[in-house]
Amino acid sequence: MWRGLWTLPVRAARGLCRSCSRQGSSAPAPGSGATIFALSSGQGRCGVAVIRTSGPGSGPALQSLTATRDLPPARSARLRLLSDPRSGEPLDRALVLWFPGPQSFTGEDCAEFHVHGGPAVVTGVLQALGGVPGLRPAEAGEFTRRAFAHGKLSLTEVEGLADLIHAETEAQRRQALRQLDGELGRLCSEWAEILTTALAHVEAYIDFGEDDNLEEDVLERANSAVRGLQVALGTHLQDARRGQRLRSGAHVVVAGPPNAGKSSLVNLLSQKPVSIVSPEPGTTRDVLETPVDLAGFPVLLSDTAGLREGVGPVEQEGVRRARARLEQADLILAVLDASDLASPSSCNFLDTVVAHGATQSSNGSSQRLLLVLNKWDLLPPQGLSPSRALPPYLLLSCLTKDGLDTLLEALRKELAAVCGDPSTGPPLLTRARHQHHLQGCLDALDQYREAGDLALAAEALRVARRHLAHLTGGGGTEEILDVIFRDFCVGK
Repeated sequence: MWRGLWTLPVRAARGLCRSCSRQGSSAPAPGSGATIFALSSGQGRCGVAVIRTSGPGSGPALQSLTATRDLPPARSARLRLLSDPRSGEPLDRALVLWFPGPQSFTGEDCAEFHVHGGPAVVTGVLQALGGVPGLRPAEAGEFTRRAFAHGKLSLTEVEGLADLIHAETEAQRRQALRQLDGELGRLCSEWAEILTTALAHVEAYIDFGEDDNLEEDVLERANSAVRGLQVALGTHLQDARRGQRLRSGAHVVVAGPPNAGKSSLVNLLSQKPVSIVSPEPGTTRDVLETPVDLAGFPVLLSDTAGLREGVGPVEQEGVRRARARLEQADLILAVLDASDLASPSSCNFLDTVVAHGATQSSNGSSQRLLLVLNKWDLLPPQGLSPSRALPPYLLLSCLTKDGLDTLLEALRKELAAVCGDPSTGPPLLTRARHQHHLQGCLDALDQYREAGDLALAAEALRVARRHLAHLTGGGGTEEILDVIFRDFCVGK
């Protein structure tokens, strides 16, 4: 690309940015010299509550509450009587564990107290720890932030841990575990290694281009590596926000003409009475939303007003909102009355919403549609005999639940396409931050390909590596770290 330009009086700046392997922020964790403590098992009565400490004072704190000079063997549970070190009053019989650093979650000396979960016991032990010199209550996410600062977790693994704590569905749990296991971080490390090699080749050509010992294809190898990385990044960025949908929930909208059974379907899928069900048309006049676990995927399920014309202003506003919500849907459940397909409202719905949804799917749009013919139980013995051709559909009876298993399986497949399958394939991008840095890396590689001289090309590779480093936590700003760790509860 730049053969013959080596005589330019330029030299690429030195000092590669840090590798994208596991590492912490250059800034210390807040109050990193102090020893922190907190309840880690959550509030409320329970059989066993876990209280943990982290920092140089963990060992003395454990000795103070157990009134012993010797610490228990590392990573072995021991039954001990806990007492208030100031008054000597017994607090509880508890299992205690000692985790000397760096072989601990945070990388510091840590201790755990597994006490009975009554409020009085937990409060007593926390107050006793607060009376030990050098100990203070932990801030939200401070244990995990210390683990990040000591190189125990990369930033993507920290995000995976937060997602695992907040996971409500099977798919979310699987995705969070993959990210916590470091799959995204390892992929970024592989990409960073490719960029490191390419940058080394470019800089070698800048410095030693006149040297006969330099291989002639050194620049072509760098260009080939960059082209391959561009393809890989482009593939990851074309996931149509699937990872973010998996983390926050896909938007499924139930739509159809009045009295098709939309509200009945919403109640059936959510397994609770979300919507009022009535034979009177136009009962639902606003958008009703409820979070649902559908086939293991997180979903925001929306019930909407029946789509029809020529009604009062209140219902017309409901229809307007329903149409607006259809535009925002990731998946549309188009519901029709199987025993009334020839009615004007059903025909109009087929010609507008269903036909438009089918066109969108065939054009590669991320929005998907399932046609559900409800009230299967009202069909005659000979079954469905539509007066017009229908796109692929599913038969269902919300009353008898016939066809429900088939519908749930179809939903599972559609939601896997919308959110991605966390069990297979490359790691998903679950946050806008991930997409931002990968897009920045890809843009920098485009600048590399378009650069007119080697100095600018080398700098473009450094910018690309810097984006990957930011993604896994290297060189991250304190403001970004504060937002990420704020997702954690106190004690994690």
